[in-house]
Amino acid sequence: MAIRLRSTVSKPKPKQAAQTKAPGSAPATTQLTAKATIFTIRHPLLWLTIGALIVYLPSLFFGYTELDDSIFIRDFQSYNENLHNIITAFQRGLFDAVKDPYYRPLFSDSIILNYQFSGTENVWGYHAVNIIFHIIAVVLLFNIFRKLSIKELHAFILAMFFAVHPVLSQAVAWIPGRNDSMLAIFVFSFLISAINYSNNGKTSSLLFSGLFLLLAFFTKETAVFAAPVAFILFVFVLNKKTREKNNIVQYALWAVCFGIWYAARAMATTASAGMTSARAVNESLHRLPVIVQYLGKIFLPFNLSVFPIQEDTVYYYGIAAIAVLTAVLVVNKQRNTKIILSGIAIFLLFLMPALLVPGNLNQQIFEHRLYLPIIGILLLLPQTVLFNNKLADKQLFTAAMAICGALAIINFYHQRNFANPKTFWTAAVETSPHSAFADMMLAARLDKDETAKSEALFRKAYSINPREKYLNFYMAEMLQNTNNKDSVAASEKYLLVEKQVSDYFKCDFLLARVHMERNDFTGAADCLQTYLKHAPSNPMANNNLLLLYMQTQQADKAKALAKHMQQLGLAVPPGILKQLGS
Repeated sequence: MAIRLRSTVSKPKPKQAAQTKAPGSAPATTQLTAKATIFTIRHPLLWLTIGALIVYLPSLFFGYTELDDSIFIRDFQSYNENLHNIITAFQRGLFDAVKDPYYRPLFSDSIILNYQFSGTENVWGYHAVNIIFHIIAVVLLFNIFRKLSIKELHAFILAMFFAVHPVLSQAVAWIPGRNDSMLAIFVFSFLISAINYSNNGKTSSLLFSGLFLLLAFFTKETAVFAAPVAFILFVFVLNKKTREKNNIVQYALWAVCFGIWYAARAMATTASAGMTSARAVNESLHRLPVIVQYLGKIFLPFNLSVFPIQEDTVYYYGIAAIAVLTAVLVVNKQRNTKIILSGIAIFLLFLMPALLVPGNLNQQIFEHRLYLPIIGILLLLPQTVLFNNKLADKQLFTAAMAICGALAIINFYHQRNFANPKTFWTAAVETSPHSAFADMMLAARLDKDETAKSEALFRKAYSINPREKYLNFYMAEMLQNTNNKDSVAASEKYLLVEKQVSDYFKCDFLLARVHMERNDFTGAADCLQTYLKHAPSNPMANNNLLLLYMQTQQADKAKALAKHMQQLGLAVPPGILKQLGS
């Protein structure tokens, strides 16, 4: 298991060793060949596993961040309990069956399967799976580099960078981040199988490449760039001919896989993202500078954020990174220009979806989106003078491991921001001060003794973006919590705006109170009925509606509701049961 330096000395040739010494002459010399040292790493995959495990072991003790994770696990509890939904996931959107443009069936399936042994409380089980996925991706990446004829020591260093790099910590420490590590597992497996088939022409390799490509498609739409990346590796890195028989067969298979995924997605009940071609172009042009920001986080990961937005991410780290990277590439006289261009192309291709995300879906430039693109940067690093200098392998290894140690330390401190909702959203507010959503989420999660700070954050969020999703609901809730009649009345305008923005069902519960303050019992009852369609077992809403039926002398509706409440296991006031004769 140890890393070792092996020295070998060649034996003297027979006629050199047989030389005789004449009387009074100088001693004969035995000529030896130059000493050769070979630096080897025994069990590299084990060391890579240990490195990733040590760095991410603390995340086992993390809870929810309440950014999507609690939705997929707690809110979808009844959905996750039904194993039949493993199939249903291929027929619907991710967050909502019909209103969601995200199509991620295999991610949804991973949560369903994880739920079977973790439930909603054993959150460590979800974090453990995330760590396992990351380790698998690291091992596969090492194998890809070896398939590309990268020197074993260099492949090990690059894979270790990937294993511990803090810019990828969101993909591991944040439960929904597993979607990118799952995608990487399938894409890496596809690339390995595709290279194998290109080399050996075995049917099994071809079938595996098709299977893994399909799995990648059904994990995340970024997989549409996996085939172009494979083509780049074939032609520009492995120097294969584009019209080789084995490659042509693969091109056809890639087209079939894309067609299967496209047809399945078209039949699923997903919503359109609402992006016109013109808008897509505008969005991508606006986000182009993100490339510089991402490069800065790869080479100088000092401005990481759990909830990054373009406006609050600096450019100078990225500019410095580009300048240094250009210099170390130019200085290396043995550089391979085709591989350098291939690495840049792979980075940009896998980053493309992040540049095309519609602003109405989210405005974040999440770091877990670098999980696949970073392999393009890693691919071109051996073409720099850093890997091609006068340093011996042992010295290069020592320097690289020192850098990995520094990255691991940064990772250790950064990933603690994912430990719980309060630390997560506190870090989000600190690193993205112009994010109305971050201010709102932190305000909603502060303790009761921090009411003043909570209200200040809500107002700050409102000043940044008065139409932020859910913000008007929180503004209304804040007003109603004062228990002042005028404040309750003032909350109505916020609730009506929120209904337009998000149609959030909890607005109806608060609107019922507004109607009650006006003695509009019919309006209050209508709001509660609408609310109970989404939360049928809420005891307060059921009790309030029952009282309204009694107050407006709707005995039949009151009897029916009382019976329904008993079926749900909700307590019905004995006095009302007596009045109803039940």
